[in-house]
Amino acid sequence: MDKALYIGMSGAKQNMLAQRAHANNLANVNTTGFKKDFAQARSMPVFGEHHPTRAYALTERPGTDLSAGALMETGRKLDVAVDGEGWLAVQNDLGEEVFTRSGSLQVDVNGLVRLASGELVLGNGGPVALPPFDNLQVGTDGTISIVPVGGPPDQLVEVDRLKLVNPPSGALEKGLDGFIRRQPGQVLDGPEPPDASMRVATGFLESSNVNAVEEMIANLQLSRQYEMQVKVMSTANENSQAAARLLQNL
Repeated sequence: MDKALYIGMSGAKQNMLAQRAHANNLANVNTTGFKKDFAQARSMPVFGEHHPTRAYALTERPGTDLSAGALMETGRKLDVAVDGEGWLAVQNDLGEEVFTRSGSLQVDVNGLVRLASGELVLGNGGPVALPPFDNLQVGTDGTISIVPVGGPPDQLVEVDRLKLVNPPSGALEKGLDGFIRRQPGQVLDGPEPPDASMRVATGFLESSNVNAVEEMIANLQLSRQYEMQVKVMSTANENSQAAARLLQNL
């Protein structure tokens, strides 16, 4: 059978994988703090006892676009957006320290501060825990202050500070859970050190950095490429059938 059939098949498969990456970006266009994934393809020569005239297609996920999205004003006291570079440190369900730009915070019944998705928000000494309060305020440096229950309205008590970190962008990667973490070869011996110079904007959330128009255009282009690869497969099959008929007539 003509190897062109397999080459067309590999191209169609990789087009589908690239479409999946762009479709995931498009699906998260309204997800707070989401960072879009890149997708690219390259040719892989077919090695063997023949001339190197054929190449398979290989789609890669070269990385994630870590650029900041636009700030959206919400006016909510527990909504924070990282101002500039850096990340908010949280603890996932496995107890790992991971990073995010999604700052929609909530206080559960036990006084623990969590993301809207449930992850614990980290402070100076671990997860942030708040005593009962009548009012709450988050400062631009991430400091969390409260007015204790029954206390004077102007008596703010500092409780903790959001852990804001700024590791090198080249050492980071996005996991399957959507959170940012250090690459395996870049993991520190201990927890990520906080960066005291970082600032947050209270009453704002960072939008996704996905451009919906760009993602739709990319998906359309990949769809056309997929159709082309299927045409290559169909042509290879027709050529194989024609060759078989010629051999039968010999």
